[in-house]
Amino acid sequence: MASQTLTDQTPITMDPIFHILKIVPFSVLRPPRLRLKLPTLTLPSPMTVFALVLLTYFMVVSGIVYDVIVEPPGIGSTQDPGTGSIRPVVFLPGRVNGQYIIEGLSSGFMFVLGGIGIVLMDLALDKNRAKSVKVSYASAGISSLIIAYVMSMLFIRIKIPAYLR
Repeated sequence: MASQTLTDQTPITMDPIFHILKIVPFSVLRPPRLRLKLPTLTLPSPMTVFALVLLTYFMVVSGIVYDVIVEPPGIGSTQDPGTGSIRPVVFLPGRVNGQYIIEGLSSGFMFVLGGIGIVLMDLALDKNRAKSVKVSYASAGISSLIIAYVMSMLFIRIKIPAYLR
């Protein structure tokens, strides 16, 4: 039998060069004594986590991946039929599956504004706050939510002219 196994599951071979290469360097060399300290990782603050999640949400709903892959222009342009002059266009009309960069960023900002409005309305429900602060949070939350909804509907009407008529 060419190889046998010991009780610690290491194979025994008949090759003497293998034994020499395995034993000789480690009989002379010793590993150094290192006094390494493990790095201590601290958890980020809840506000940092919230900011990162909000930034990620903004990037996802703004279509940053689409912008990187397709590389659309920042804004478009169209020729005015009456005067013949070129005017800038922010929204790509008639194409639901396409966008300019500014269109995606502005739509993403409106979605984030609506989310912040919901967070502000939630903060207004805290019983440990003063009444004036709760009213301020609630009014800011409701107004930002209404602005985000109205602007998003306006964006949809500009994007798809025959929508909601």
